[in-house]
Amino acid sequence: MDFLPVSREDMEKRGIRQFDFVYIIGDAYVDHPSFGHAIISRLLESRGYSVGIISQPDWHDPESIAVYGEPRLGFLVSSGNMDSMVNHYTVSKKRRSSDAFTPGGVMGKRPDHAVVVYCGLVRRKYKHTPLIIGGIEASLRRLAHYDYWSDSLKRSILLDSGADLISYGMGERSIVEIADALNSGIAVKDITFVPGTVFKTRDRSILYDYLELPSYEELKKDKLNYAKSFYTQYCNTDPFSGKRLAEPYDGQLVVVQNPPARPLSREEMDQVYALPYQRAYHPSYEALGGVPAIQEVKFSLVSSRGCFGGCSFCALTFHQGRIIQARSQESIIKESKKMTEDPDFKGYIHDVGGPTADFRHPACDKQLTKGACPGRQCLFPEPCKNLRITHREYLELLRKLRALPKVKKVFIRSGIRFDYLIYDRDETFFRELVQHHVSGQLKVAPEHVADRVLLRMGKPRHAVYQKFADRYKELNRQCGKNQFLVPYLMSSHPGSTMKEAVELAEYLRDLGYMPEQVQDFYPTPSTISTCMYYTGVDPRTMEKVYVPVNPHEKAMQRALIQYRDPKNYELVAEALRIAHRTDLIGYDKKCLIRPAKETGRRAQPGNSRGTSGAPLAKAGSGGPKKRTIRNVHKKARK
Repeated sequence: MDFLPVSREDMEKRGIRQFDFVYIIGDAYVDHPSFGHAIISRLLESRGYSVGIISQPDWHDPESIAVYGEPRLGFLVSSGNMDSMVNHYTVSKKRRSSDAFTPGGVMGKRPDHAVVVYCGLVRRKYKHTPLIIGGIEASLRRLAHYDYWSDSLKRSILLDSGADLISYGMGERSIVEIADALNSGIAVKDITFVPGTVFKTRDRSILYDYLELPSYEELKKDKLNYAKSFYTQYCNTDPFSGKRLAEPYDGQLVVVQNPPARPLSREEMDQVYALPYQRAYHPSYEALGGVPAIQEVKFSLVSSRGCFGGCSFCALTFHQGRIIQARSQESIIKESKKMTEDPDFKGYIHDVGGPTADFRHPACDKQLTKGACPGRQCLFPEPCKNLRITHREYLELLRKLRALPKVKKVFIRSGIRFDYLIYDRDETFFRELVQHHVSGQLKVAPEHVADRVLLRMGKPRHAVYQKFADRYKELNRQCGKNQFLVPYLMSSHPGSTMKEAVELAEYLRDLGYMPEQVQDFYPTPSTISTCMYYTGVDPRTMEKVYVPVNPHEKAMQRALIQYRDPKNYELVAEALRIAHRTDLIGYDKKCLIRPAKETGRRAQPGNSRGTSGAPLAKAGSGGPKKRTIRNVHKKARK
């Protein structure tokens, strides 16, 4: 088995006169199961369909997508493993200098809004060939969505791209069903029945059992309409309970989202990851310096997908879903043995996990037949009484991996859900995590320390993280280890006023820690947090939310997290004046910064308003105990 064809020469060597599908991707071609295009192309190949890859075509030239001629069944288009806009721009909208998914890390080999641009090339050359889009960029823009980079509400990407169908989410089921339908002679316009797809129609008579969302025109008129529409979408992301959604546009046109595809069984997951991947980038990239992104995953193992954590700023609910799908231990062990035979393997498995490493089974038995609960979370703000809290199966897997010949160490780097871990009464996994699976530092994601902000983030109260951190320190002491926690922190999330930003800075001061990197909140499509950023309300409750949108205010909140950095002095001093916390400017050990030297920079009293003109909100008093989202926020208001 070899790589899939990437050129006309490859096509001719294989004796292929016409491909069934031509797959246009915004990434370099990497035949590894951590890359979506590899999974989809290998899966189609396993079902007897031929696939030709066009990687990073010249988007200025329509001929660049015509190198194979017209495919028999259709074009597939994806921006790649990342959203092209996130790939290109920082949260401050500055152009990034490198692209890990391009040979040599070169920036600029794909266009902004890559899916729309690539589809434009196809439609200029082939007016009527079926065109199916998928991947993260298409999936999270499947209905009307807020676009941070243009600060506007955009239409469904299905309309802007001119595509016929969107295969959204993890598309193994939907892409095979689409391929089989096209192969049987069904016209692409009549493929309206596949779960996990979005189509457009002017014939409402074909719709049944659906919810009608506000029209695009209504969404543009009132942001509150968008908040309501978004939450309806959020509550219908489950494959068992989700309804069909219809979003009207001008005239009779309707964009219709079918319910999500059913999750893969363990056997189906095993089959997907047993496909004949080369586990490497295409050899033609070697002379260009290779593809940097492979380094993070080459010696890592994907054990699961999906996440029931439900963080507000994460799009996993919309893309992979809340139901955990996991591979069998046998499948993972088989892949790991093959991996150890690689001549570059040095004895270290870099990761064993998924979106959340220690989620290896559905949150509860009910999810396997009835799906995840709409309007409720499994872990937030307190663990559901039906939540299965156990690490036994994951621990068993890790022990087997550690025992393999040639394996020196097995690390866990994809993220441990610290609240889930601390709720486990059996501490065996926690202890073995400390003993065997930390490479000096364990990265976790508390995100913030102010309960008022954590409430909006969908994260547990700070006291839960502190309990975890204290226990981690004690277990390290008991095991004779000197390993540290590296907390991921986020600035400027909706709900964070300057008051909460200072609270976070004080916590870091007391901890004696200054993060090298800070994530300023990035409003990417299809998250609750992005909806809050755009509308100013929490779509779960329609409560108003303070949102830092002014770039200068965001810079101040970010600077507070790194208050020790001299270049942040002026921003920190201004932030402290605005928050009425000039008591933190001085020589006391509790102060964040010293007074400015006598150069005209002495701190002056501030006023009670932020730079965006909104009054500073009062900090919250802790997390409530009710499990429904609406009651959580109701209690927070009291």
